[in-house]
Amino acid sequence: MHDPAHPSPQPDAPRDADRLLPEPRLLSGVYGLVLASALAAALDSPDEQTSPGSDALWVLLTALAAAAAHGYAHVLSHRMSAQPGGLMAGVRAMLAEWPVVAAAVPTIVLLIAVPDWWTEADAVEVALVVNTLILAGWGMWTARRAGRTWPASLRAGAGDMLIGLVIIGANAVIK
Repeated sequence: MHDPAHPSPQPDAPRDADRLLPEPRLLSGVYGLVLASALAAALDSPDEQTSPGSDALWVLLTALAAAAAHGYAHVLSHRMSAQPGGLMAGVRAMLAEWPVVAAAVPTIVLLIAVPDWWTEADAVEVALVVNTLILAGWGMWTARRAGRTWPASLRAGAGDMLIGLVIIGANAVIK
């Protein structure tokens, strides 16, 4: 029975929570940064000859592959739910994952821009620190976009930053 003191929600009316969800582009950017950081750390091997161009190319290709795979997963979910789509919907879904690739750009630039006095290991360390700081900023920004308070946003940024610090720590321990 319907209680008039509690009006039923209107299914077509957008809820506040729906309007305040973080944009998928921001979430994909965080994913791309973590991916680029982990890959840069893994490609930097002290016993290997320095090849920053090759490392940067691997980071780019991996980001492109991850974006395509994530977009393709969306295509498959549409097919499984019997939603209409077709080839163009699939291409649009894959292209919508551009933030994964864009988030890898700072890492790629830092790996390629290796001056004579800067070793590949230095470039990776700087990329990991820069990516960790960007993760903190994006985490904070995403939370603010979702309508969170400043303290909650700072906690979200710290949480995202922790992911970068874990990668830095793993890089130090593994090497």
